[in-house]
Amino acid sequence: MSEDEHGGFSAVRESADGNPMAGLLGYCKPYWPRLSVGLLAALLTRASRLVPPLLVAAALNRVITTDGEPGMLADAGLLPSGTISGQAARMALLEQLVVVAALAYVVRSVTRFASRYLFQSTAQKVQRDLRDDTYDHMQHLSLDFFANHQTGAMMSVLNQDVNRLEQFLNTEIRQAIRVVATVGGIGIIMFYHSPELALIALAPVPVIGLASWKFLSWIEPRYRGIRETVSRLNSRLENNIGGARVIKAFNRHGFELDRVAEQSDRYHAEKVGAIRLRRAFFSVLRLMTGVVFVAVLWVAGSDIIRYGMGNADPRTVGAGAFALFFLLLRRLYSPMRRVGKTANKYQLAKSSAERVFGILGHEPQVTSPPDAYVPESVEGSVTFDDVRFGYTDDEEVLSGVSLDVEAGETVGLAGTTGAGKSTLLKLIPRFYDVNAGAVEVDGTDVREYDLTALREHVGIVEQNPYMFSGSAAENIAYGDLSALDEGTEAGDGEGGPGRRIVEAAKAAEAHEFITDLPEGYDTQIGERGVKLSGGQRQRVAIARALLNDPEVIILDEATSDVDTETEELIQESLRSLTADRTAFVIAHRLSTIRDADRVVVLDDGRVDEVGSHAELVAEGGAYADLWARQAGDEAGAPADD
Repeated sequence: MSEDEHGGFSAVRESADGNPMAGLLGYCKPYWPRLSVGLLAALLTRASRLVPPLLVAAALNRVITTDGEPGMLADAGLLPSGTISGQAARMALLEQLVVVAALAYVVRSVTRFASRYLFQSTAQKVQRDLRDDTYDHMQHLSLDFFANHQTGAMMSVLNQDVNRLEQFLNTEIRQAIRVVATVGGIGIIMFYHSPELALIALAPVPVIGLASWKFLSWIEPRYRGIRETVSRLNSRLENNIGGARVIKAFNRHGFELDRVAEQSDRYHAEKVGAIRLRRAFFSVLRLMTGVVFVAVLWVAGSDIIRYGMGNADPRTVGAGAFALFFLLLRRLYSPMRRVGKTANKYQLAKSSAERVFGILGHEPQVTSPPDAYVPESVEGSVTFDDVRFGYTDDEEVLSGVSLDVEAGETVGLAGTTGAGKSTLLKLIPRFYDVNAGAVEVDGTDVREYDLTALREHVGIVEQNPYMFSGSAAENIAYGDLSALDEGTEAGDGEGGPGRRIVEAAKAAEAHEFITDLPEGYDTQIGERGVKLSGGQRQRVAIARALLNDPEVIILDEATSDVDTETEELIQESLRSLTADRTAFVIAHRLSTIRDADRVVVLDDGRVDEVGSHAELVAEGGAYADLWARQAGDEAGAPADD
């Protein structure tokens, strides 16, 4: 079994068009006005955060010592630049410092709210768009995609991966702005006061940037492996939870625990390895910041001791600037250490983006042609013209099947397990395309039809029909959602099921058991219809297909889970309902198809016999042998493919 069959999505990643993170930014384009305002607000937030340290420096230089340099705020015209002397002047300057500080905190609060709100709300909008588009695209992919990828893995993409991209947009974009604005602003302030100390303080910046870039190459394969392992673990858990009944029946709790533990241990080992690398990287960054702090303290302190403080010598800084450097150092290396975390988050997001945009770039194998045929109506004739098909290149399931079915004809299909009966009928609604030959509806190749238009005229009831979590009425109405809005004539009163829902349920012999449910048609049937028996689910599925009123109906073991008495009731209703439809019936019990217009017997992907039930029994061939083994409809036939 390939890695993709375990939900690894390795091949799907290759379908991503270009850099997947560029695709993520493409989803941000419709919201550029909001992001532009958010960017401006974020820059103002960073700028306002640098004002308090400047005010502290000004207070030390002008209010406390009175003989210090005016500073950047004075040069910017926010404070007086002249000599400050006397208590009154110092109090007046202090009042100005308090006003500027208050304004800075107001600006910071307002812009912080604006930037966070705009970025977070935009990230939510992108998340919504991305999940909707990914889900919609996934639904249009061919069935082979769903056959090769498990539900747990696909849910992991739609939930965890899309959520991770939202978190990246929500948090890390703002952090990147924080790094650029903070480092730039602090660099300007430091060079203004002391180029020598600024060079010492900023020396690690390019080193941290280079180390963060290198960190990406170190951590990338590990996070890719972690995402793959999470998908396989989710698939295993989803598989086991869905198969809880079988696990209990065969008492395989220990066996399944071992399989889950194996995947869990692998995830644990890969995660711990990534944590070890990440923690080591961040520890090195912290060590570098400590070295710079010590270096600035030594150089600045030594110069002050040797040459005095402030204006006494151009090689030294004043008390305010000395304090300012250490205040800014604290602010400088907090965002710089964040570079490593952002690099880490970027790699996680990129890994998720590869999977999401890999799905978006994965093209379905079955699509409508450019000038698709949309018929005004369909009669229902079906032709199989030398059809050849295989799910893989290694094995051919159908080998030259040819069959003409007239509109309104009922055709029963019989044969042993693996003969190709279900596969043949899957070609009518184009769940798969033939490898050779053609399948035609009303004389037109199904590959020329618009897919939606084609499938509107084909109804399908499978052996194990899927039930959606919801009410019985909602599951039947899935065949035609407008039926939910229709009135009822079944005596259920206002708010009851639509008239056509009830009629379809009666035709499928489902009405009686549904009305016996605790809340009738409004009864919640549980996930996958778990509250219904197999036969009840089949009858609901038949009602759903009949409500769709298709011209071609496919019943693939549609009555395999009902008792003989119920099957006879269903068949009686189906005879009248299929009178004007083309019907294909695969039956577990051959008695189900004995009244078909024709019976087609398949053997190893080929048509072996064709004729009525009586003709085939009289011929004494394969069908007669199957009929004899069943002894009427008391013995069970082999399960169908």
